[in-house]
Amino acid sequence: MTQSLRSEIAPEIDGLLNDTAWDLVEWGDNFIEQRPDENTPPGQQSAFKILYDQKSLYVGIRCFDTEPDKIEKRLSRRDGFEGDWIGIFIDSYHDKRTSFGFIVTAAGVKGDVLGSNNGNNEDDSWNPIWYVKTHTDEEGWTAEMRIPLSQIKFGQAENQVWGLQIMRRYFRNEERSVWQRLPRDAAGWTSEFGELHGLKNIQPQRQLEIQPYTVAKTETYEPEEGNPFQDGSEDDITVGLDAKIGITNDLTLDLTVNPDFGQVDADPSAIALDGFQIFFQERRPFFVENKNIFDFNVSQSEAGNTFGSDNIFYSRRIGRSPQGYPDTDDGEFVDQPDNTPIIGAAKFSGKTKNGWAIGVLESVTAQRTATIVSDNGGPRKEMVEPLTNYFVGRLQKDFNDRNSYIGGIFTATNREQLPEELNFLHKSAFTGGLDFKHQWNNRDWYFGGNVTFSHVTGGVEAIKNTQESITHLFQRVDADYIQLDSTRTNLTGTAGNLQIGKLGKGNFRFESGGTWRSPELELNDIGFQRQSDDIRHYTWIGYRTLKPDKTFRQFGINYNHWTAWDFGGNHNYMQFNTNSWQNWKGNWFTNIGLNYAPIEYSNFALRGGPRLRLSPWVSFWNNIETDNRKKVQFAFFHNGRKALDNSYKSYYMEGGINYQPINALRISAFPSLRINHDKLQFIDNLDAVNGSPRYLNGEIDQRTLSMSVRLNYTINPNLTIQYWGQPFISRGRYSNFKHVTNPTEKVFEDRFMGYDSNQVELADGVYSVDEDMDGVEDFNFDDPDFSFVQFRSNLVIRWEYIPGSEIFLVWSQDVSRDGDPSNGLLPSLGDNIFGQKPQNIFLLKATYRFVL
Repeated sequence: MTQSLRSEIAPEIDGLLNDTAWDLVEWGDNFIEQRPDENTPPGQQSAFKILYDQKSLYVGIRCFDTEPDKIEKRLSRRDGFEGDWIGIFIDSYHDKRTSFGFIVTAAGVKGDVLGSNNGNNEDDSWNPIWYVKTHTDEEGWTAEMRIPLSQIKFGQAENQVWGLQIMRRYFRNEERSVWQRLPRDAAGWTSEFGELHGLKNIQPQRQLEIQPYTVAKTETYEPEEGNPFQDGSEDDITVGLDAKIGITNDLTLDLTVNPDFGQVDADPSAIALDGFQIFFQERRPFFVENKNIFDFNVSQSEAGNTFGSDNIFYSRRIGRSPQGYPDTDDGEFVDQPDNTPIIGAAKFSGKTKNGWAIGVLESVTAQRTATIVSDNGGPRKEMVEPLTNYFVGRLQKDFNDRNSYIGGIFTATNREQLPEELNFLHKSAFTGGLDFKHQWNNRDWYFGGNVTFSHVTGGVEAIKNTQESITHLFQRVDADYIQLDSTRTNLTGTAGNLQIGKLGKGNFRFESGGTWRSPELELNDIGFQRQSDDIRHYTWIGYRTLKPDKTFRQFGINYNHWTAWDFGGNHNYMQFNTNSWQNWKGNWFTNIGLNYAPIEYSNFALRGGPRLRLSPWVSFWNNIETDNRKKVQFAFFHNGRKALDNSYKSYYMEGGINYQPINALRISAFPSLRINHDKLQFIDNLDAVNGSPRYLNGEIDQRTLSMSVRLNYTINPNLTIQYWGQPFISRGRYSNFKHVTNPTEKVFEDRFMGYDSNQVELADGVYSVDEDMDGVEDFNFDDPDFSFVQFRSNLVIRWEYIPGSEIFLVWSQDVSRDGDPSNGLLPSLGDNIFGQKPQNIFLLKATYRFVL
């Protein structure tokens, strides 16, 4: 426990701690090491004082250091956490689950993090307005903070008691020390805080912030001859407004009008051959802040391999690219919108003193139309995205002395009257869920889970498309427990997850549970879901050391297994895994893992064809990272997978270097190579040929080469220059075409019938197949070989000219082309990137944050 004291005279925030106000309160000290050697004296001691007045909390911290010239002052952007740092973490709700963290490095770089779920979820996109300065002297370094009470949520009690923790990173020893002991085997973070007393008669401060913005944008690209919509350049200026209103000190209303949801960071290049969508992280500030409140994972687990990215709410559905595209004739040109503007959005969120977490999000996206013109007629319009309303409501309540919670979520997606060309979209979609967690024995043990439902409605075309999509595949010919119904106008499904585990106290941890998702489950209107029709059991057991020895600072070893069935009772999957991770004495990190899957069948590999047996396989992964404190750091990761009968093999490797020649500059380059060789890669399903369908496959030899390059230059903590660039190429060549005849046969060669060179002929990009060798073509298909080449880059200059107000200058480049699959990787990469005219986007954004 420590005491704070009210001060009538606010200290000047200059980092010196020489104001007379600091003499009013005693030092809090006696820090203890948390890692690597827990519960021992730290390498260097620390001390702190806390004052307050009616508007702010003041924190003074001294980090003693007997060699102040060796204090590491690395510069970075906000939330970089480089070099020596100190942080204060406040549980002002005193709910032992939620914390507000304010961190500063010895170089004066600020960091802030909103912790939830007892530290298991951290949101470093939270950017409160607060003030801090640091100073170095002969005793070490000091930090002086002013944290406005409007940035912290707390209740109305006359005498406040808050949870409190101070943590220091002592860089030279890569050591963490804390004011309140935090055992290495603690089950959580916030629940282990000490207490701050002495806060009397402070009033919650209602937050009111208004942030207008303006964006000037210029885009240049290679013009397309004859296309009036692709003349080589576009210009645009937009304005908008964001507002943050404290309804109470606990609950905040965020409003946005014509929001700017342009991303400073581009999504990395990726290509998938399995037909499933790729998950990309949300980067837009309006959705990122307080995202932990709206989070509802369908089947996340410590074991992994349970579709952990699937979520009832996936905010990137809001403002997505239009889902429709007009049908055109030869000679017609289309002006297709790139995105769907968000007319307005509001978010009401927060957590009350008595344990209610509340989140309500309402957003409306605009109707979008494409314009089609031709030489023979005037322009015509066709809708490609309807006016759509998105709603998300989330509620969660702590009880049982904060050891348990129960919550729920409800989402609704409603689209206005759909024209015929958009009948493939759902008219409405509703999802809901209940989740709970109970912890006992000082939160070491837990039991939790959730139940989810979905209901979508629409025309017969929309529901038929949903049933036939790769997420569901009701048209599978061998699945008598599901049936494609082309007359349905709605679909209702369920999912759930139950688990029990132990995360604290002792060397051993474990989790075991089960998850299911019915064939009808459909979350993708406002959620993220890869597949349905799955019942899965999982178990994870882990052992970790708690004390360093002569070799390791810490190491651990894990065991996992998974097994799965579909709703028809078919045993589709069994996999075993063991892995180990090591933090070596010299602060190197390594890990290694091994997998064995004796059973695997896929309901999805043939895209609506029958269930396909996949051969047993083994795989490995391995990672090595050198000491991240060094000016030069190396890292290498690789993994491989191989079927026992050689029907499939893959290998991926990525390695690179981080180099920091001076404190202000950091450079990194990480090339990667992926090799994929599959003798049964899906190509297409063809209508009946000689009386039966053809599930066409081939042997693919795929190579994917990329390199991510980053350069970060920090002029000062508020002015930074960042560059990111990634050349990318993925090339696939197909051969040995075949069609699947006996998909569940044990021997690989018995599952298909292959075509020899006399049966297949390639001409003008089309393969002709004469199955029965009678001289007459039985069917044909397009050459599936591909080569996709892309280069993306971002150059961002960011200046936070006053706290909360920023200017961004952004230059983005994009070159995306189809290459020649017959060429080599590097020549194709060079031919299709260098010398080509890229798409350039120049963007200037300015914001000003009024705090009232």
